[in-house]
Amino acid sequence: MSQEEVVQSLFQNRIAILATMHKKEEVISPLLEKELGIKTIVPEGFDSDKFGTFTGDVERTGDQFEAARRKAEGAMALYSGTLAIASEGTFGPHPFVPFIPFNREIVMLIDKENGIEISGIAMTTETDFKQKVVKSFTEAYEFSLSAGFPKTGIVVKLSEHSKDLGEMIKGITIKEDLEKAVAYALEKSINNEIFIATDMRASYNPKRMKNIEAATRDLLKNIVCLCPSCQWPGYKITDRKKGLPCKWCNYPTELTLSYRYSCGRCGYNEERNYPDGIEQADPGNCQHCNP
Repeated sequence: MSQEEVVQSLFQNRIAILATMHKKEEVISPLLEKELGIKTIVPEGFDSDKFGTFTGDVERTGDQFEAARRKAEGAMALYSGTLAIASEGTFGPHPFVPFIPFNREIVMLIDKENGIEISGIAMTTETDFKQKVVKSFTEAYEFSLSAGFPKTGIVVKLSEHSKDLGEMIKGITIKEDLEKAVAYALEKSINNEIFIATDMRASYNPKRMKNIEAATRDLLKNIVCLCPSCQWPGYKITDRKKGLPCKWCNYPTELTLSYRYSCGRCGYNEERNYPDGIEQADPGNCQHCNP
């Protein structure tokens, strides 16, 4: 069978449960429905916040993949389904440039009927992940505008470490509501300071929603990449080898020399050299020629 026929035989006309309560279906559903021929539904009453929140009132357990997996399995349990999609995001400092904020999104598809679990990943520094301690509404409003308010929602907390829902107000997108929230928090504050941050939930964060869309596209790319041995979806990169040689001195650089692709079903794997289409690195990337 062709690549398209394999994918259609697995997913065509099936119902997929999308484990979200924050409108992620706006960017995930159109792509998956078009490319896989599935119909996505968002389960009523599904509480994805019980698996963890960005504001800390519910701690996430396990890593990013485990959280997405629990969401998908929880949604399937509600509807006795066999096909589900879930996503999970993380925010923090860039792993190599700590002063730059960084967002990694994963979108996971789990198919119990066929024993498939495939994920897509997208990483970006294009994020409005910001926070600040303020002492007045003027400071809070200036911060909010710099963070993309009102398109990007705002969270006001008594302190950075507040975990009680009574000490935080989420999803603020109106100036008057922001003013009321700041006044409320300042009145309860013991040091005349409060904590303000961007709301990182997808429905309140356009930049995050854009990266979720990118992760969905990566998921689709991994789904349609079939194993050369068993013709099963999800044949993907599992390892990267650096060391592309310098054009001048042949010294190994930090650039990618090869990727290893692996199949999660049959175990077949192979190494593919020069994935970027070049066999030698520009000397500007060489630590020997350009220390």
